[in-house]
Amino acid sequence: MNRQIIRVEPLSSYLERWNAPASVMTRHGDTLYVSGLPPFDPDTGEVVNASIERQTELALEQLKLCLETAGSSLENVLKCNVYCTSVEKFAAINAVYVRYFPKDQPARIFVCVPAWAGKFDIEIDCIAAV
Repeated sequence: MNRQIIRVEPLSSYLERWNAPASVMTRHGDTLYVSGLPPFDPDTGEVVNASIERQTELALEQLKLCLETAGSSLENVLKCNVYCTSVEKFAAINAVYVRYFPKDQPARIFVCVPAWAGKFDIEIDCIAAV
């Protein structure tokens, strides 16, 4: 297997601060696998305590940064997994999500989770083509 770990700064450093045993992104062939991450403040690296709309924007901006670092883009996303702490936030998340995927949306799943180790409400991971 030819798997490549791709560092995405500053996200890789932020994740290391949490001692998380994960890579931000891996590549195998022409496929990228982007980890779900907490909504990090791009200036401080701290997890943002904000509205679900702002958390969703940050999660999607992080996906965008990862993909662009690897020479891809949101247009090449094949599938997203959205994990959220409440189904009641579904409509608000969708309102932001559609701004990032305005047409030809990728396959997607929305999963409710009870909580994470930090105080945030959403993570989004994806699989994309290069």
